[in-house]
Amino acid sequence: MTDCIFCKIAAGEIPADVVGSTDEFIAFNDISPAAPVHRLVIPRRHIVSFDEIEQLGVGTSGRLLAFIAATARAAGVAESGYRVITNVGPDSGQEVKHLHWHILGGRRLKGLG
Repeated sequence: MTDCIFCKIAAGEIPADVVGSTDEFIAFNDISPAAPVHRLVIPRRHIVSFDEIEQLGVGTSGRLLAFIAATARAAGVAESGYRVITNVGPDSGQEVKHLHWHILGGRRLKGLG
């Protein structure tokens, strides 16, 4: 998608602080971190939100989850704990219409039990 900021990051057209990548996915630091560790993970292929996850297929979806976990381990938050969030649609606060996961950690996080 030509006007999607995350597609442009994935294509290397917009700089980002990339912390990991494969042919299918890319991980980078959030420009407005909500925690000491705040990574974003996106598929390189444009998918609007988690509501359309089946478009990736079962194999790719499984590799995406494994990439998210590997990104958290690489960030050093796996032992102490971290949160993985994806927002779906405007009521959830989704600002960029490209499937993305937030990995938050590096301190004790409040709420959500």
